[in-house]
Amino acid sequence: MTALPLVFSPPRGVKKPPRHLADLDLSGRRAAMADLGVPAFRANQLSNHYFGRFVNDPAQMSDLSAADRAALADELFPTLLNHVREQTCDDGMTLKTLWRLFDGALVESVLMRYPERTTLCISSQAGCGMACPFCATGQQGLTRNLSTAEIVDQVVVAARTMRDGAMAGGPGRLSNIVFMGMGEPLANYNRVIAAVRRITDPAPSGLGISQRGVTVSTVGLVPGIERLTAENMHVRLAVSLHTPDDELRDTLVPINNRFKVDEVLDAAWAYAKQTRRRVSIEYALIRDVNDQPWRADLLAKRLRQRGDFPWVHVNLIPLNPTPGSEWDASPKPVEREFVRRLIAGGVTTTVRDTRGQEIDGACGQLAALEEN
Repeated sequence: MTALPLVFSPPRGVKKPPRHLADLDLSGRRAAMADLGVPAFRANQLSNHYFGRFVNDPAQMSDLSAADRAALADELFPTLLNHVREQTCDDGMTLKTLWRLFDGALVESVLMRYPERTTLCISSQAGCGMACPFCATGQQGLTRNLSTAEIVDQVVVAARTMRDGAMAGGPGRLSNIVFMGMGEPLANYNRVIAAVRRITDPAPSGLGISQRGVTVSTVGLVPGIERLTAENMHVRLAVSLHTPDDELRDTLVPINNRFKVDEVLDAAWAYAKQTRRRVSIEYALIRDVNDQPWRADLLAKRLRQRGDFPWVHVNLIPLNPTPGSEWDASPKPVEREFVRRLIAGGVTTTVRDTRGQEIDGACGQLAALEEN
């Protein structure tokens, strides 16, 4: 098999997304004010409107002059997300939205409300270049990276939805962000890290969501994990492993041809050791593919070999099959035995709540439906 490149670039000729306030840190916003001939203090005002009040239309910013509103609307508040369609399930507690970006690219976000928290799953790329065969997004290929602002705007819209009580359960607060939507976050590293800082920086720089409430997922881009470790942030790392053996993982997660299981787990262990945050190992259980008892035993063994504190837990994911796919979820007795063996092997294990089964719940399905 041909070796995969380290840098995953979108196709040539892709247009650059328009600049938005959320692309800039606070000092960059002040510099933009100077470039536009607007007083520097406007940067704080705009930041409070967007990050504090979730307002992205300057026409609603009554403390700005009419001239400033017009200039800022054109330069710093372009429309980033155009609503295409949405689906709800779980008695209205799950809301999946399909967005069309400025160039026609499609991305999805999913807002999930639980009794103790509200979690938003966001996209970092349109499509994905990782080519995992059981993933709807992976089969679409990579269209392009999202800009920092296109990532952050998904969060701002969801925060406004919760504040306004626009989903079941009445008004509430967005508390958790997971980069588990479309795309490989660490393949869009600089923009994703900038987005994490906008999401977690206190007002007026950002939204003020705790870093501990943010999860960044990866299929195992080892250099990206190492860079994230060096950031010394406190976000949670989730690694989509899906099997503990290289032979199968080379097929299920093609990047494994570049970074083998031991390399990925070593990088994940180093992240846990640096941050003191437990790493989540994501494992989609696929019928008769990766759900054999010996694979549970091997996974527990490989995880136990690293670390002298509880550095990891396994998050088993019942596969949400896509229409026409050859892949299917493991039967419940098989799932229970897999869990039993992991726990017996000394590894904390949970089974992910299967939200979105009544709709096109798997990431990428709604976009594929729209394109077709």
